Amino acid sequence: MSSRLYCIAQFQPKVGKEAELFKVLQALEPNTLREDGCIQYRVTRHITSPFADGKSMPLAFNEIWQDVNAFEKHCLRDEIVEFFERYCKAEEGLAEDWNVCVYTDEPA
Repeated sequence: MSSRLYCIAQFQPKVGKEAELFKVLQALEPNTLREDGCIQYRVTRHITSPFADGKSMPLAFNEIWQDVNAFEKHCLRDEIVEFFERYCKAEEGLAEDWNVCVYTDEPA
């Protein structure tokens, strides 16, 4: 087991805004990948498969962080705080809804 933290951050774009939101999310990747403790940070787009028919929002970040401290430092970065304020919380933002969850590979 490890001290790694795994994060899935899902986004439901407003109608007609998926491509635009995807580009905004992609723009967060370069700086984040340079952060101390960032192991993986990739925005992905949901696709259909008969072998994976669960419910999901259309866009999702798949993140792996060295530990909880690295993840929390990331969340407090101005660029990330501003993203949520501008694109998620603001009335004119691109996201209708979002869901950020973190996981560990440690047993309970």
